Amino acid sequence: MEVLAQAKQQFAQNDRIDVNLLDQVVRIMNQMSGKEQAEANHILMSLKEDRDSWTKVDAILQYSNLNESKYFALQILEGVIQHKWKSLPQVQREGIKTYIISKMLELSSKQETMASNQLLLHKMNLVLVQIVKQDWPKAWPTFITDIVDSSKTNETVCINNMNILSLLSEEVFDFGSQNLTQAKEQHLKQQFCGQFQEVFTLCVSILEKCPSNSMVQATLKTLQRFLTWIPVGYVFETNITELLSENFLSLEVYRVITLQCLTEISQIQVETNDPSYNDKLCKMFCSTMRHISSVLSLDLDLAAVYKEASDQDQKFISSLAQFLVAFLKEHVHLIEITDEPLSEAKIMIRDAHDYAIRLLLKITLIEEMEVFKVCLDCWCWLTAELYRISPFIQPSSIYGMMNNTREHPRRQLYREYLSTLRSAMISRMAKPEEVLIVENDQGEVVREMVKDTDSIALYRNMRETLVYLTHLDNKDTEMKMTEKLASQVNGGEFSWKNLNRLCWAVGSISGTMVEEDEKRFLVLVIRDLLGLCEQKRGKDNKAVIASNIMYVVGQYPRFLRAHWKFLKTVINKLFEFMHETHEGVQDMACDTFIKIAIKCKRHFVIVQPAENKPFVEEMLENLTGIICDLSHAQVHVFYEAVGHIISAQIDGNLQENLIMQLMDIPNRTWSDIIAAASTNDGVLEEHEMVRSVLNILKTNVAACKSIGSAFVSQLGNIYGDLLSVYKILSEKVSRAVTAAGEEALRNPLVKTMRAVKREILILLSTFISKNGDAKLILESIVPPLFDAVLFDYQKNVPQAREPKVLSLLSILVTQLGSLLCPQVPNILGAVFQCSIDMINKDMEAFPEHRTNFFELVLSLVQECFPVFMEMPSDDLGTVIDAVVWAFQHTMRNVAEIGEFCFLMWDAK
Repeated sequence: MEVLAQAKQQFAQNDRIDVNLLDQVVRIMNQMSGKEQAEANHILMSLKEDRDSWTKVDAILQYSNLNESKYFALQILEGVIQHKWKSLPQVQREGIKTYIISKMLELSSKQETMASNQLLLHKMNLVLVQIVKQDWPKAWPTFITDIVDSSKTNETVCINNMNILSLLSEEVFDFGSQNLTQAKEQHLKQQFCGQFQEVFTLCVSILEKCPSNSMVQATLKTLQRFLTWIPVGYVFETNITELLSENFLSLEVYRVITLQCLTEISQIQVETNDPSYNDKLCKMFCSTMRHISSVLSLDLDLAAVYKEASDQDQKFISSLAQFLVAFLKEHVHLIEITDEPLSEAKIMIRDAHDYAIRLLLKITLIEEMEVFKVCLDCWCWLTAELYRISPFIQPSSIYGMMNNTREHPRRQLYREYLSTLRSAMISRMAKPEEVLIVENDQGEVVREMVKDTDSIALYRNMRETLVYLTHLDNKDTEMKMTEKLASQVNGGEFSWKNLNRLCWAVGSISGTMVEEDEKRFLVLVIRDLLGLCEQKRGKDNKAVIASNIMYVVGQYPRFLRAHWKFLKTVINKLFEFMHETHEGVQDMACDTFIKIAIKCKRHFVIVQPAENKPFVEEMLENLTGIICDLSHAQVHVFYEAVGHIISAQIDGNLQENLIMQLMDIPNRTWSDIIAAASTNDGVLEEHEMVRSVLNILKTNVAACKSIGSAFVSQLGNIYGDLLSVYKILSEKVSRAVTAAGEEALRNPLVKTMRAVKREILILLSTFISKNGDAKLILESIVPPLFDAVLFDYQKNVPQAREPKVLSLLSILVTQLGSLLCPQVPNILGAVFQCSIDMINKDMEAFPEHRTNFFELVLSLVQECFPVFMEMPSDDLGTVIDAVVWAFQHTMRNVAEIGEFCFLMWDAK
């Protein structure tokens, strides 16, 4: 600490810096921890912020023995250049520039010095680029000439100069919009393009002479940066495409960066019909494929080779995939040979195209996900292109008859390739979000708890590709899938992973075949899967197969709607799976049931042929037996699913009877609890009892969500008791907070009581949002609701107030509109000031209350604006202040609500 105290005192004096002392402080900063490191960091930051610290940079660079100290000095200098450069006298600016250039030349003059000071030299390059951005072209018009001329003097200087030009290209063309004004960015771009001839000539000269590996590599890397923006004439009116495709691909050391350059060229948007440009592209592609074919034979098992390959070789294959995809997407029309006669040039192009497509198919089988995504992007694009040529199903594919219409030449060209692609897509199919049972890295069958968004995005792209492939040839897709399914059944390729991927693929093509084909195909798949389930032993195997059966049937609602007996069999099988205790199977069964219920709901409420009553009645009669093994959360999903079915019943009386049957189990428990509570409300202080109430409410919410306005009969039965429970629990929570302070809110019982209050508000919000009977809501729902809820919100401590009260009020205002105007003063009187007092201390506390409060204000402005005009001026001023406070927030959603309120106010 003595060194740090000494350094602090010395650095505070505005004279020469003790470089040795600085080195010691930097060592402490990098090597120590705790208080010493924090103090060292504070000293260095203070030195960095000193307005005159930049005058000590030359001494640090000259005399320091530590590269970290020199790097720190360059950070100081970089900050000065970025923020104070124009305010420095011209003499000082020239001095700094000259000094940096001389130090840079000193460090880059020899290979050994350059290698040992790589990080420091890179920082110096960045500092010089900052100077160039400030001074070029006005104060340093010869910069390009200077850097090109110095590159001719020394090999290592030339390598470093290439790095400088690459950094400048990045700063101006890649990140210019982030750190330059629009005018400055445009000016530098024009200047760089205008003076690029000298730089380009230097690059071509190096690539033609190839003086050393390191210089060629540096030049290729720099050229790759340039290719994203240089005028197209430099590419297509010079020999650069020939240089790259002919000279460097055969040498391993240059392959990756050369392919990256060729990828950039492939992505250039050519807005001319000049045939010479197309000719250049074709020759470049053919030459590239010729050299690659000498390295990668199509006989290779590329997926296996990639696994064992070095990092450099893997990078080569990845870069190759990017080149192939870029060229095919931009210029595939140049290399698709579909017409006769075939000249020698056309045969060469055709062979190059054939090799490229087959090679890309091989690369697609590589397990590396990033490589696969690159390939998938191309296949998704290509199959969509081929489908759009003729998007309607040909008559032959419907009736199996001979069709006189000749297949489009492009489709004919790709027919064989697409057949191979179908196999690849099926064998690599990604996991859809619906599936909850997966095999983890340890080979165990587990429930998938988190939805993997990357996996879902990948699945959607693969599904799109497979859908196009099926439209292009549904017979081939069906054949490929049935072959793979046969391999699962006979055990030849059976594994959880293979079966999962096959079934995900089967599910993804729902709706792509004509109905008869789909029926035949699906019956075969389900029959084989059920047979496989019977054949395999072990709970894990059965769980995986059951998961796949449920997924597949859930994806084919059209087939289920057309075949009642099969639909009934599927539903009964799902009910069986709801008793299966293996992890995840019950979840999967409930999720599949709700999916089928939504898509086939009408079929459950009508009397089907050979049945004597609707299936929903049979289901409700056996309700206890069906749900007895489900968890509470699974029961809620089940109730929501049955609610969807009941919503399809158009006879009001029948529908009401079905609702009563569905809610009979929770209603009986609810009645018992209410009866006990009416005698002694102390039962609502028993944790298990309160949990039971919470579960019953969640069941009601699930059913209400799907049944909609018809739920009024059930709500009418329990509404009075709901509000009584709300009041009782509110009093108990308030008493607990009075007795123990805010600490009481962390008590498990109090938390559950608050959860019950919240669930009551959610139930009412759900019902009101789905009910269009304004008279019913206004006369029967609102008066007792306000009596129970508004007073409770107002009197409670801030931490115990339910934010859902505010969102419920917003829903009421939106649903009832001007009919609620007489009640607005009561609403504002109860929630306005107490909510403002919660959120006006800062802009972050009570985020849910904050958002819901401003949404309530917005809905009032939109629906009940006349009320504000009749307010006393002081009250109106308070409301306007609240709106202004809203759009000052950093929380984006709150600020947007406030801004919208203000605009609405201004418009009215």
